[in-house]
Amino acid sequence: MTGIAVQVTAFIASLGYWGIGILMAIESCNIPIPSELILPFGGYLVSTGQLAFFATALVGTIGGTIGSLASYYIGLFGGRPFLARYGRYFGATPGRIAMAENWFNRYDIWTVFFTRLLPGIRTFISLPAGVARVNIPLFTLYTFLGTLIWSLFLTYVGFVLGVHWEAVSSWFHRVDLLLLIAILLLIAYWLWHRRRR
Repeated sequence: MTGIAVQVTAFIASLGYWGIGILMAIESCNIPIPSELILPFGGYLVSTGQLAFFATALVGTIGGTIGSLASYYIGLFGGRPFLARYGRYFGATPGRIAMAENWFNRYDIWTVFFTRLLPGIRTFISLPAGVARVNIPLFTLYTFLGTLIWSLFLTYVGFVLGVHWEAVSSWFHRVDLLLLIAILLLIAYWLWHRRRR
C-alpha cells in the first residue's frame, strides 16, 4: 500500500486535477488504485491551498464516471461469458456477480446509485450493469450522483486530516460497515415509502 501511495501522490502532485481525474477513471475501470488514496490526498492538497475543494471532488467524479462507463461497455459487449471467464481479474467473483444480479432484480437502477457508496463493490458494479443492459442515461446519472457523494466525502476527509490524510486507508474498513448500514436503512426507508404510496 505504501508503494501505491507514493506513486499516487507523485502522479497527482505532477498533474494536479488531471492526475486525480485520470486515476479515478483508472480505478473505476476495476484497476486496483484505491480512491481512498486518490481523493484524500487531493483533500490534503486542498488544505495546503494547491487545489480547490469542489473542483477536486468534481474532477474525481467526472473521472470516476468516465471509467465506470468504460467498464459498463466491457460488461455490455462481453456479457456473462466475459464475466465468468475474466471477472475474477476485475474483482467480479462468482459470489459478487450473484449478489449484484440479486440487487438488480430487487432494486433495479437504484443499485447503481447505492453501490457507488460501498468500497470494494462501487467499481465492480459497472460490469454487471453492462451485462444487465441497464439504461445508459440513468446509469450515467446515478453513477455521477453516487460518485459525487463519494468524492465529496473522501476529499473532505483528506482536507480535515491534512498531513495525516493517509490514515484514511487504515481506518476506512471500519467506515465500510457504517456506510453499509446507512445504505441499507435508506433502501428500507425507500421501500417502506414506496409501499405506503
